[in-house]
Amino acid sequence: MKIARVFPRRTKATPDDPLAFTGPPPKGGLPDMEEVHVSVAFTYDMEKACQLAEQWMKLGVPVHMGGPAFNMPGGDFVPGMYLKKGYVITSRGCPNRCWFCSVPRREGGRLRELPITEGNIVLDDNLLACSRQHIEAVFEMLGRQKERPIFTGGLEARLLRPWHVDLLRESRTQRMYFAYDTPDDYEPLVEAGRLLQAGGFERKSHKACCYVLIGYRGDTMEAAEKRLRDAWKAGFIPYAMLYRDQKGIVDSEWRKFQRLWVRPAIVMSQLKDADGVMIRRSRNLKSCR
Repeated sequence: MKIARVFPRRTKATPDDPLAFTGPPPKGGLPDMEEVHVSVAFTYDMEKACQLAEQWMKLGVPVHMGGPAFNMPGGDFVPGMYLKKGYVITSRGCPNRCWFCSVPRREGGRLRELPITEGNIVLDDNLLACSRQHIEAVFEMLGRQKERPIFTGGLEARLLRPWHVDLLRESRTQRMYFAYDTPDDYEPLVEAGRLLQAGGFERKSHKACCYVLIGYRGDTMEAAEKRLRDAWKAGFIPYAMLYRDQKGIVDSEWRKFQRLWVRPAIVMSQLKDADGVMIRRSRNLKSCR
C-alpha cells in the first residue's frame, strides 16, 4: 500500500523518505495515496497530532492514529516505516516496573522477541533481558551490516554478563548506552564498567555512555550533578535525560541544566576540569519542586 506517515515532530530517527511528513499535506495533495498514518511517540504531542490528522483527513483517504503514546502494544517491526532506515527493534517490552517508564504498561508487562530485521541502531526496550539465542541472533545480524552497531535503547547494567561483552567487542560496537535512573542502579553500573574494561573496552571511552535521569519530583541539581559525575567515575560518559510528565512540561531552569550535560563537547569539558571538583555552573539554578 502507498501510505503517508505523519509525525508531530522530527527527530534523528524520523523517516526521511518522500512519504514521511511532519506537517500538513503538501498543496495539491498526494496522488494515489491509500492511507495516512499519524504516528505519535510522546503523549505531550497528542494535541498537535490530532490537528495534523484533521488536516490530512481533507485529502479524503483513511487516516489512522497510533504509536507509543496510545499505550497499545506494538507489532512486529517494519524497517523504514515509522523509524528511519538503519534503526531496528528486535524485541518489545521489559520485565521491570520502573515508576517513570510507560513500557510495562504499554506492553502488558511482557517481553516479546520479534522477528529480526536488518539495521545497526538498536532501540529495544531491554535487549539484555532477551534469551541468549535471540541476543546471539541479533549480533549475527549486526555482523552483516556495513555500519558498526549502536545501542541507543539502553542496556541494563544489572543483566550484563561477560559473554555480552564478548559480543559487543567482536561486533566492533560504535556506541552503547546504559542507564542510571534510580539509586539501586549505581552498583550494577559500577560492575558493568568493570566487565567492559576487563573485556577490552577502554575505561571512560566514548563507546560506553550512560543516560542519567534528572529533574523528577524531589530531585535537586546538586544531586543530579553528583549522579552524572558518579556515572563518569563508574567508567561511562554521562548524558542527562530530563524527566517529562504526560503533559511534557519541564522547568526552564532544569532545561538549562540539562543542556550542560547533553552536548558531548560540553560534557567532556566539565568532566575533565583541572582539579576534579564539581563545577558549580548550576549553583544558582532552582531545585525541582
